[in-house]
Amino acid sequence: MRVTIDSIGKSFPGVVALGGVSFEVHPGEIHALMGENGAGKSTLIKIVTGVYRPDRGRLLIDGAAANFASPRDAIAAGISAVHQERNLIPRFSVGENIMIENLPIRRGLVDYGEAHAQARRFLDMIDPSIDTRAEVRRLSVAQMQIVEIAKALSLEAGLLLLDEPTASITDHEAQALFAVLRRLRSEGKAIVFVSHKLEEVIALCDRVTVLRDGKVAAAGELIAAMSRSRIVSAMIGREERVAEIGPRTFARGTPALEVRGLATSLGHKDVSFTLRQGEILGLYGLVGSGRTELARALIGDARILAGEIRLKGAPISIADVSDAVRRHRIGYISEDRKNEGLILAHPIRANIAITIWPRLASRLGLLTRRLEERAATPLARKLDIRTPSLEQQVGKLSGGNQQKVSIAKWLAASVDVLIIDEPTVGIDIRTKTAIHELIAEITRAGVSVMLISSDMPEMITLADRILVMRDFALVGEIENERRYEPMSRRIMGFIHAGLEAGESQQEASHG
Repeated sequence: MRVTIDSIGKSFPGVVALGGVSFEVHPGEIHALMGENGAGKSTLIKIVTGVYRPDRGRLLIDGAAANFASPRDAIAAGISAVHQERNLIPRFSVGENIMIENLPIRRGLVDYGEAHAQARRFLDMIDPSIDTRAEVRRLSVAQMQIVEIAKALSLEAGLLLLDEPTASITDHEAQALFAVLRRLRSEGKAIVFVSHKLEEVIALCDRVTVLRDGKVAAAGELIAAMSRSRIVSAMIGREERVAEIGPRTFARGTPALEVRGLATSLGHKDVSFTLRQGEILGLYGLVGSGRTELARALIGDARILAGEIRLKGAPISIADVSDAVRRHRIGYISEDRKNEGLILAHPIRANIAITIWPRLASRLGLLTRRLEERAATPLARKLDIRTPSLEQQVGKLSGGNQQKVSIAKWLAASVDVLIIDEPTVGIDIRTKTAIHELIAEITRAGVSVMLISSDMPEMITLADRILVMRDFALVGEIENERRYEPMSRRIMGFIHAGLEAGESQQEASHG
């Protein structure tokens, strides 16, 4: 399938999202679409998939004009997509979600056995560990992303568009996806791949189109002829700036948070570690390893069955998330900022101030806009949140600015321990650099950070020590040398050793 984007334009009130974009995607190629947050990438994908209609310009498929009134029209034309916003039905099973557009029917009824069997085939391409009969609402964010990818693959479309498909999955799952995409390319499929991860794009894609401010900055350039610096320059209009993490020292002998022999209702057993004052402690593992679940247990969002949590040397018991922040000064920035970390319909000032509402309220319990503004304004300036006003709804901000609001919320609460889960998912290079510098800066002020990330370069850039998790248990601890190749080999060595051990146990039990 050959797809031609011909002078497509799209505007929203006060914003020109696309200003006459043109390029072509050929059969049998993986075509990268790149640009900063707000450059117009997601808007273009929504036009190609029938979510939006263009204000001007044409979409051509194999030379013929295509006018989609809905996503179903695009699917019928042989186009499928993985959008940034999840499009799953939470109470349906994994298998039902994957096969929702093509459920097998027998004698007028859905054949659920066959639906799960077919879903299993597509899911196994990426992650065989996910149960097709599990309810989607029970999955982690990363597992939901894998289900979204399997759903798109199930349509076996001529054009596959993937908008940040690896944003919340680890290198292991990403490599499985890339193997599938290379096979689809060899079968003549056309693939559009959107990612902020330059290393992925350079390793995987054949050509690249770069958008900047809704216009084409580079159209269909061969990846082999484009250096990393040229791609970045096209994206941001200048040379890339390396994050200035700077020297960081922390009190090695002063524990901020200690966990001893922790077992939880979510499946953790005998988890022990120490987070030192002013340290960035990394937590790395494959999807389903229990990283986010451990964070939730630490903030009172899961039952502790055994073990002990100590804060500054004293044992504590955390009743719930509110208790974690108000009594123990432990904060948590969720990986799912849109659904859990922020109230999208509320203004920036309210989102930043929400953790300190009781402190801000007057003696009569009244909370005014002025009080929120007074608390939020210095933090919005400090984090350089790009907005015309603190009255702007958070849902209308770019992903990078939304993440800055999430961080500001916990800085307002003056937490001593901050757990940050996937801090730069779906965020462009420039904003990612700023957030890395911000995380380093808050530790210099004495905050202790537990960093959960599926982005190996990010982990090695920021963490002082790295804990490796598999099957809801810690399987390794590494002092970070900040040299990518040897560190990534050591980290994956712990994971692969665990995988091999698990496979050997399975073989022994079957024998």
